[in-house]
Amino acid sequence: MNTVSIATAVFRQAVAAVQPQYLIPQHIQAATEGLRIAGKLFHLQQDSRIFVAGAGKASAAMALALESCNLPYPLEGLVITKYGHSLPVQQIQVMEAGHPVPDNNGVHATHQMMELLSSVKTRDLVLFLLSGGASALLADYPPGSGLADVQALFDLLLKSGASIHEMNTVRKHISAIKGGQLALQIYPASLCTLILSDVVGDDLDVIGSGPTVPDRSTFADTHAILEKYKLTRLIPASIQKHLRQGLIGQVADTPKPGHPGFNNTYNYLIGSNTIALEAAARFAEEQGFHTTLLSSSVSGNAHTLAQALAQQAIRWTGPRPACLLMGGESTVIVSGNGLGGRNQQFALSAGITLQSHPHITILSAGTDGTDGPTDAAGAVVNASIMQQAISMGLDPFSYLENNDAYHFFEQCGGLIKTGPTQTNVMDIMLAIIE
Repeated sequence: MNTVSIATAVFRQAVAAVQPQYLIPQHIQAATEGLRIAGKLFHLQQDSRIFVAGAGKASAAMALALESCNLPYPLEGLVITKYGHSLPVQQIQVMEAGHPVPDNNGVHATHQMMELLSSVKTRDLVLFLLSGGASALLADYPPGSGLADVQALFDLLLKSGASIHEMNTVRKHISAIKGGQLALQIYPASLCTLILSDVVGDDLDVIGSGPTVPDRSTFADTHAILEKYKLTRLIPASIQKHLRQGLIGQVADTPKPGHPGFNNTYNYLIGSNTIALEAAARFAEEQGFHTTLLSSSVSGNAHTLAQALAQQAIRWTGPRPACLLMGGESTVIVSGNGLGGRNQQFALSAGITLQSHPHITILSAGTDGTDGPTDAAGAVVNASIMQQAISMGLDPFSYLENNDAYHFFEQCGGLIKTGPTQTNVMDIMLAIIE
């Protein structure tokens, strides 16, 4: 295989290792008196019901994997996933909605889910299947506001360069579900959440805006984030009013650690970027590469991270052939009007540096199969691809500045298209050094 094919194969192995069909059966089994989940026995009475709810890009795959466990109990419920991510689940309803900006379908599906959960009794068990994307797919809005206002806020946050931690802090404080509030509505019934992490550091209260996890953030934190990115006066007036009311205590803050409403709530991380990277490393080593795991928690500006990886590959003095691996999630401040995503921006930034280094190939791609508002997971680049672009008259700097990496790689090659992968554990970035 050439280096582009090798890099792509390493990425696909990472994605394969965090598929719900493998992860769910590892964490849930039938027991004599109920279900054993992540090692804990949940007792079920004769008249207990099992409700399944969930949200995220992987929620349909998680529901299908749960059904495939063939548990000796009927399942009922509803999960919300992104358009194009539905699967033929039999017992659990799957609804599709907008992402990364919420839409009417998301509002309707969320209302329907909450209606279903309102019938939960103390003796019942709720299984919540959570993955990245839930912040948009669990769609609601504060009193006095509307969907259009929330859409405007989400759009501003996505283009601001804010981290996922920062964006989800804001999102939790304009919702009656996120930030642990869903758990309070289910208490005192037992609630068990199985989680795929798409967040640097795997902070459970950040993943999917933590609907079942005590929230450490506050309205004051939300205000500080909006001020940091100069968004306070740009967001809709109804949202501004709601946040001001929260600041002065007229709107209750999200429930904090120690709140009794979490006494029967259990949250388990079952999939992460680290698991994906370890699988990628094993595969690369099997292909004869000397592999180094740099980090599973990189964050920051995509251009800066790409330059750092490219320079590390250029200056590599270790054994060859080598594969340098890292994971996490970069950010991009969108100032142009092109098409792309953080991974394509990362690859293009790296490609500019690699033009005179033909022995290096760099890839950056999202494990969910989606990079920004495009049909690509990311891109792979090396000197050959960059030379092809230049021979076609493409100016990489102009495309980078216009946030138009998609159209750059579409013309010269390099886009990685997987379709929906049914999982979501952030991004994989790697360098192949010959």
